[in-house]
Amino acid sequence: MSVLERRVAVETGPGARPTAGLVVGLAVLVGILAVVCFFSITLGARGVGPATIVKAFIDFDASSASETVIREIRVPRTLIGILAGAALGLSGTILQGVTRNPLADPGIMGINSGAAAFIVFGIMVLGTQSIGVYIWLAFAGAAFATVVVYGIASFGREGATPVKLALAGAAVTAVLTSVTSAIIMTNVDALNELRFWQVGSLAGRYFSVLAQTAPFIAVGIVLAVGTGRALNGLALGDDLAVALGQRVRTSRVMMFVVVAVLCGSATAACGPIVFVGLVVPHVARMLCGPDYRWILPYAMILTPIVLLVADIIGRVVVSPGELQVGVVLGVLGAPAFIALVRYRNLAEL
Repeated sequence: MSVLERRVAVETGPGARPTAGLVVGLAVLVGILAVVCFFSITLGARGVGPATIVKAFIDFDASSASETVIREIRVPRTLIGILAGAALGLSGTILQGVTRNPLADPGIMGINSGAAAFIVFGIMVLGTQSIGVYIWLAFAGAAFATVVVYGIASFGREGATPVKLALAGAAVTAVLTSVTSAIIMTNVDALNELRFWQVGSLAGRYFSVLAQTAPFIAVGIVLAVGTGRALNGLALGDDLAVALGQRVRTSRVMMFVVVAVLCGSATAACGPIVFVGLVVPHVARMLCGPDYRWILPYAMILTPIVLLVADIIGRVVVSPGELQVGVVLGVLGAPAFIALVRYRNLAEL
């Protein structure tokens, strides 16, 4: 039995961490998220105070620039950050559990490259320049890539094993990235339209984007939170999971559907956001242990905190300009992950 298997067996059994402590920790994270949301609404090129926020919703004055910024820009931006962060955290956690790969993140299934390929297709073939159309194209591309990866990995008697899933994801990502690069190198319009989305950003995401993606993310979150017990079984290995009565193939298919919904929606809304889906699940494990029934809700709250903090930093450090959240996470996430690898044995997470 591996280190991971022993830890799951011990910490999800009689010797598990006290539930009361885990509940308190989750409540603390929710409180931190509320504080971060407050700063996400108040900080930026145009600073606003609590009184202005209250007035914007109770006695809105359309002629007030500050109140308009709050209602039309800051609030939807913060809400999308919460939903997209929750989706990325849950999907990264599920991927690491279902593939038993501590380095797995949404990119392992070609989700980002699939979304980018479909957006380029829309620009080249459909001639679209609408963010609403981009959302649906990105969602379709992410779902398509997920299906292709799982289909390829399923060939063979043993089915979609963790190693085959990782290899299939790398292969599909390489193909889709090459196709996308070939297209945009020969079409300036496609390059100009794609490059802003590809950075990953919460800027310019208004209520229209929120309305189109929120239902998918909400459904995905509900389904994802319920996969904890199945992920605990898969963490013990396929043979033991089957011996315990779990339908391994059915569980994997269900989880990949959930990941496709979550990642497709988040990627469609914000573009490819790096590192949070990879790093935050490890942080959640450090806080609550290897029981996925707790890792999932912890990651669901932790990731929006990280995403919104990065967005706030991007707005403040170059004010009145702005750094996109994907850039900030790339700069801060790389050293954070190096430190995680340096001081933690990922094989035990």
